[in-house]
Amino acid sequence: MNKTAIKQILLEQREEIKNILQEKIIKREVEEKIKKSLKDNLIKVIIGPRRAGKSVLSHQVLKDKNYGYINFDDERLINIKAEDLNDFFETLKEINPDFNFLLLDEVQNVYGWELFVNQLRRQGYNILLTGSNVKLLSKKLATHLTGRHISFELYPFSFSEFLKFNDFFWSSNDFYLTEKKAVIKKYLNEYLKIGGFPEVNRMEFKSKYLRELFDKIIIRDIVLRFSLRYGRDLKEIALYLIDNFGLLTSFHQLRKIFNIKSVHTIKNYLNFLEEAYLIFSILPFSYKPKERLAYFKKIYSIDVGLINAISTQFSPNIGRLMENLVVLELKRRGKEIYYYFESNFEVDFVLVENRRVAQLIQVCFNPSNLITKKREITSLVKVSEKLKCDNLLIISWDEEKEEEFLEKKIKFIPLWRWLLE
Repeated sequence: MNKTAIKQILLEQREEIKNILQEKIIKREVEEKIKKSLKDNLIKVIIGPRRAGKSVLSHQVLKDKNYGYINFDDERLINIKAEDLNDFFETLKEINPDFNFLLLDEVQNVYGWELFVNQLRRQGYNILLTGSNVKLLSKKLATHLTGRHISFELYPFSFSEFLKFNDFFWSSNDFYLTEKKAVIKKYLNEYLKIGGFPEVNRMEFKSKYLRELFDKIIIRDIVLRFSLRYGRDLKEIALYLIDNFGLLTSFHQLRKIFNIKSVHTIKNYLNFLEEAYLIFSILPFSYKPKERLAYFKKIYSIDVGLINAISTQFSPNIGRLMENLVVLELKRRGKEIYYYFESNFEVDFVLVENRRVAQLIQVCFNPSNLITKKREITSLVKVSEKLKCDNLLIISWDEEKEEEFLEKKIKFIPLWRWLLE
C-alpha cells in the first residue's frame, strides 16, 4: 500500500476518534486499572468480544495523552502484512511527530504484529493493544512478549454499567426504598432481554443487530480467519450451544447430534467459539484436575441478549437467563468457577480461592416454590458437607433473608442486589 493511501486512511481514522468521544460514554469498571497501568512500560492489552467497547474504552483512557492510532479492523486494511507496519508508523509520525503513546486496535488481524510491537516497546513507546481473539493474542504475547505485557478483559456492560448508561444512579441506601427497588427491577428485566452490548442501547431493531453481530463473529472472526471449509457446521453448533446454554454438554454428544465424524473437529470448533468470545465453558469441580477434563462442560453465552436474539424457544427461561448473568458477573470479578454434579445433587457454581472451596451458589428464580426449594437447598447442603464449605448462597429474583436448614445457614439475596454489590 502506498503512503498516500495510508495517510488518507490514518487521517480518516483520526477523525473517527472525535466522533467516538462525542458519543455517550460511561466509565467502565476496569478503566481505572488500565489508567494506572499507563505509568509503566509494559504493553497494555484489552481483550474481549467484538463490540464490547474495547475501542471506546481505549480512547477514553488515552484521551488526555498524545497518542497515535491505527484501527486494523478497517476493511481497507484486510490484506496488511507485517512488513507494511513500518510505513504505517512512519506516516503516523508525519501526521503527529510528538506522540509517545500508541493504540493498535484489533492488532491480531495483522500476521507478524508482535515483532513490530516489541520493537516499538524497546524504543520507549507506551503501547495499548486491543483484540477480540484471546488465543491469537495470548500465544504471540507469551512467545515474544513474556513478562512485558499486562492483560485486561472487557465484557459487555455489567448491570451496574447498564444502569449508568441509562442515567440511573443509586446508593446503597436506595436498596431499602421500595420505589428505587422497583425501578432497579424494571431495568433488570430489560437487561435480561437485551443484554449488555453497548450499541444495543442505541438500536431500534435490537435483535436484528445482535443476530448480525453473531454472524459477523462466526464469519469474520472464525471461518475466514481459520479458513474453515465447513462454516455451516460451526454456525449450527454455535446456535445449538447458545440455545441450550447452561446445560451439560460433551464433545461426543455434539459429534452424534451433528453427525460429525471426528471428536477432534468438535473440540476445535468449541475452541474457536471460546477464543472469539462467543461462548465460554466451566468444568465440573474435582480435586483431581484430570477428572475435571473427563466430564461434561457447561456452556454459557457471552451475553443474554444474544441468547434471546437467536433462541428458538417460544418463551424465555428466566431462571437460566439469571444463571447466565451470574456466571458472567463472576467472570468479571475474576473468580475461579466450577459446577458440581452427581446423580442426585447439583450446585450451579463452586467458587475456589487459594485451592480451597470458598463458596457454593445456587441460582433460582423462585425458591419459595416448595418443590424447587427442597431440591435446590438439599443439593446445596449435601454438597457443602462433601466439600466442607459453609458459605452457602441462593441468588433469586426477590428473596432476601437468611435461613437454617439441616444445621446449615443459607443466605438468600435478590439478583439485582447481588449484581450491584
